[in-house]
Amino acid sequence: MLLWREAWKIIRALRGGFERRQTFLWFAVAVAGFCTRGDLAGVSSFIRCLGLGQRYYDPLVGFFGSRAIRLDRLTGLWVTLVTQLFPLIRMHGRVLLVADGVKVPKEGRKMPGVKLLHQDSQSNSKAQYIMGHSIQAVSALAGTESHALAVPLTARIHEGIVRSNRCARTLLDKLSHLMNALCLTVPYYLIVDAYYASGPFALQCLTTNNHLITRVRNNAVAFEKPIQQSKRARGRPKLYGAKVFLRSLFDDPSVFTTAVSQVYNDGQQQIRYLVKDLHWKPAHRVMRFVLVRHPVRGMIILMSTDLSLDALDIIKLYSLRFKIEVGIKSACHSVGVYSYHFWAAVMKRLKRGAGDQYLHRESQQYRDAILGKLAAYHAYIQTGIIAQGILLYLALAHTALVWKCFGSWLRTIRPNVPPSEMVVMLALRNTYPEFISDASYSSALQKFLRERLDPARGKHLLLAA
Repeated sequence: MLLWREAWKIIRALRGGFERRQTFLWFAVAVAGFCTRGDLAGVSSFIRCLGLGQRYYDPLVGFFGSRAIRLDRLTGLWVTLVTQLFPLIRMHGRVLLVADGVKVPKEGRKMPGVKLLHQDSQSNSKAQYIMGHSIQAVSALAGTESHALAVPLTARIHEGIVRSNRCARTLLDKLSHLMNALCLTVPYYLIVDAYYASGPFALQCLTTNNHLITRVRNNAVAFEKPIQQSKRARGRPKLYGAKVFLRSLFDDPSVFTTAVSQVYNDGQQQIRYLVKDLHWKPAHRVMRFVLVRHPVRGMIILMSTDLSLDALDIIKLYSLRFKIEVGIKSACHSVGVYSYHFWAAVMKRLKRGAGDQYLHRESQQYRDAILGKLAAYHAYIQTGIIAQGILLYLALAHTALVWKCFGSWLRTIRPNVPPSEMVVMLALRNTYPEFISDASYSSALQKFLRERLDPARGKHLLLAA
């Protein structure tokens, strides 16, 4: 019962993201559905797990397309709650944010934003080309460095829809805009993979007094500081010195420093690293490059815009980037953040292998319908992200209680380690009848659900209530 009370406190704090109280209550129902459902069959799974009547399916679907949702305000309130509730990991007074892209398969021929996508992966379970949505997500790292969790902040569909033929924004520009829209009041380190190792993107981070930590490709080059001539020659002074092929620095092992790895699950592994502050031409400024030779994981080249950051700290921070991969996997397979399948009836049917959809060629009515459906996708994603964040908060703040209410078996149960989202979902599902029937505690969500229970399918809930 305490788990549901804590979840309701968080949900209630997001009331300002909605213009009408009825819309907010349907949002609370959707969050409860995300937190308790046992399958990923869209909105119908919410109806089943909560025991609601079938006539409430349409209002619940209609909630995601409601104009009473102030999505930017809701996202801002959620980001503020995350900074207040979670024990965020910090380095030199800065919180750690991680960002990555996710490509979600979608087969709907009348789903806006669906396009042919290429997947770079060595996994046999992933097709090289899929039809789906290209999404970029941002998370904050919380917990401890040994047991870090990626708490999702926001995610948006950033490909597939072209609103104007004059729009030249890249995916990196859109991610930068998404970061600025979070309106974080604390400085941060943004940890990303090699796709985001771009000069303009790094400069955009620096202009907001934040720093970027990323990996660069093996063919990357940098430049030494130019040698100043004793007597100035004609023409502009040199901006760059000798070119350095970063990969060639691995050829001389004698210049590397040996240290004990601080990466999680590395034990007392010995690694060798080299630090170089070199000019990086894409950003027209000096960057700190860290070349790492790991005895098991191979070689990697890291880059940081913060020249005061220690090399071992850069290595340790980049190793935490993988936590967002774990979070996205749980979002896809446990919570179902990206399991939406709303269709737009007025949309022109897509062909297999289709690319971007150009809205500036269509009528205003058609554009409004497509953008409205895209907003419904974003509302669904943000609601699922908030539900996943609530699950992570309960896992961190009430670890013992979650394991007590789990009521099932796992081979890898560790009582002192925060459980996964799936375990918290099972604990909430087991205590849901108690939440509905508790007469000593009254909340708007509890009353709203009681009035909408289905007598035919929710007999055990009605008996409990």
